[in-house]
Amino acid sequence: MKTTYFNAKLFNGIDNKIVSDAWFTVDDATGKITETGTETPLDDNAHVDLQGQYVMPGLINAHTHLMMNPDTNKLEFLSETEIAFGALRSLKELLHSGVTYIRDCGCAFNVDLKLYKLAEAGQLSGTEIVPSGRPISIIGGHGDFRENEDGKTNFSYLVSSQDEVRKSVREAFKQGVKNVKVMSTGGVMSANDQVDDTELSEAEMQVAVEEAHSKHMTVAAHAQGNQGIQNALDAGVDSIEHGIYVDEQQATFMREHNVYLVPTLNAAASITKYGKDKIPDYMINKNKKVQTDFYKNVAMALQKGVKVVVGTDAGTPFNSFKTGTWEEMAILVHEIGATPYQALLGATSYAAQLLRIDNEYGSLAAGKVADFLVLKENPLEKIEAVQQPDKEIYKKGHKVV
Repeated sequence: MKTTYFNAKLFNGIDNKIVSDAWFTVDDATGKITETGTETPLDDNAHVDLQGQYVMPGLINAHTHLMMNPDTNKLEFLSETEIAFGALRSLKELLHSGVTYIRDCGCAFNVDLKLYKLAEAGQLSGTEIVPSGRPISIIGGHGDFRENEDGKTNFSYLVSSQDEVRKSVREAFKQGVKNVKVMSTGGVMSANDQVDDTELSEAEMQVAVEEAHSKHMTVAAHAQGNQGIQNALDAGVDSIEHGIYVDEQQATFMREHNVYLVPTLNAAASITKYGKDKIPDYMINKNKKVQTDFYKNVAMALQKGVKVVVGTDAGTPFNSFKTGTWEEMAILVHEIGATPYQALLGATSYAAQLLRIDNEYGSLAAGKVADFLVLKENPLEKIEAVQQPDKEIYKKGHKVV
């Protein structure tokens, strides 16, 4: 059977316009769009009148951490059961906020990967995952959550050489990850380093890129300090995560070489809003030191033409799975200077390109999966339209909310 949705104002996820009086037909079995058009659809399908509301692709959040809880902020000594339980809850929150696809950027016990495999086997529905599994970090770096050198970690692959990096990427490949996360610098949330510390070397990350790209995997670099960003770019990564101290030359390189920037601005904003007296002082102090530069440099990169993708670092302190994606888009518009169209691209077609799912996701056209939102207001005019609490959410053509 097929269902035709009609009388819609359509933003297709690619073009900077609304198509009025639009319709599209969805194959109920495959969840894919088979036809599109305007005016009156001439078919014998079941029809759904969208009553002149706005339709857009489902949102994509390209940087989450399903293992983390933004309320408890607990990382050490979590069991696999605790992480899986929290991840399922977070996936439900994401879906009910309108996020139909995510890329998880580092998960202990490979829980994101195991959930992905359950979904592939038809045993888990809802928001889909591009899994990164366990990231790659130096000993003592941003990703080493052990309390001492004798402790064991189920989070990162801890490496000290190019050979160990190569072995880790191959192990990740064996497990089935789709994206390799490498830690190029220190970070706000790690106690023993600074954001401008370089961690994995350029040579080590080159090995990661060589191995990953030869096996159809992407590489995302946690890179906050300027030199670490440069090392990651020289190594050939596909995306810079955070990019706090990206400079103009690096931004130009990223534009020319199609390297994506996933800034996760809401991570910094959430610590500023809610962190005082609730999280360690080192996080507060590091975040306060960098936030102004962070926003300024991301604005510069956007103006330079870098493809800025929506990712939130969801799971970090007070950084909600339920509202963070909307908040990230609002920050891009109101603090960074993006147009609503640019912010929407970052959560639809640009994000799908980065995740390498754009053959089926990120836009609405014949042959694409029918992940879409139905909104009362025009998101190209008002980015807050996506925050509508009672919006309709469809996943693979089936109404979720």
